[in-house]
Amino acid sequence: MINLQRILCPIDLSPESNEALRYAIALARAYDAELLVCHCVEASPLAENNGREDVRKIFEESVLKHRGANSASLPKCEAIVVEDDPETAIPRIAAERFIDLVVMRSRRRPHAASLLGSTAEAISRTAPCPVLVTHPLEREWVGKTTNEIGLRRILVATDFSNDSELSLQYALSLAQEYQAELHVMHVTAVPGVNQVFEQAAEKLRNAVPEEAYLWCQIKHIIRAGYPYREILSYTEENEMDLICMGKHGAGFAMRALFGSNTDRVLRQAPCPVLIARPLKPALPTLDTEELQLVAGPLG
Repeated sequence: MINLQRILCPIDLSPESNEALRYAIALARAYDAELLVCHCVEASPLAENNGREDVRKIFEESVLKHRGANSASLPKCEAIVVEDDPETAIPRIAAERFIDLVVMRSRRRPHAASLLGSTAEAISRTAPCPVLVTHPLEREWVGKTTNEIGLRRILVATDFSNDSELSLQYALSLAQEYQAELHVMHVTAVPGVNQVFEQAAEKLRNAVPEEAYLWCQIKHIIRAGYPYREILSYTEENEMDLICMGKHGAGFAMRALFGSNTDRVLRQAPCPVLIARPLKPALPTLDTEELQLVAGPLG
């Protein structure tokens, strides 16, 4: 069972980015975790009391919008506003607060802009903990009105690295919690070699604990080709609800002109993507202005 005690959700106060809050609130509620909502600005209006109240109101309205039918079980929430660039501030806050999971929204980028990457891609590379990235126009698994989690099929892409092992642990825990199918996939660059496929099949079998087969339907998939293409293709064909991947594994971190396999999956995935990264020690304290949003459940 994964242990989520603190969840960080960065938002830019737009309706699109606020959709990430729906996932963050649902997960915080499910795991009885604290929720930290973060907004990064270049110049903060917090020096004035009116500015503080305006920001507090926006945060509070955003949280209440996604509370779902059961408002009595809203998680404990805190809001902070940071005068810094999101790509710098969010990983630092995650380290300082010992965040267990970052939940954020990524905008779909045109192919011409993908060379520059995105904020979500950058944070998934530097955050000291796993990052769950959601997108517009994707397959949803958190109810928009009920706020209930409805995971049915989870795909974990593994290259048998340490980060891939961590992503498998998250996938196993979520599959157990929500009785979801677990699809464990490895992509080899060597097509048509039986020995390579047999070795990969054995590694897949050894990667999954035997007891997992008692409470979860597990499928092993081995394909040959480019990892990101095979992952995206399989996700579409089998209507996956969530993709779990490690970021720095040997097979999924190849840097190329258009980014890594993980970045390509993030840009094109038809469902949310969980990028697994181990929790790392806190960095030096970041100077932030904080607002206490909720001391208990909102009524």
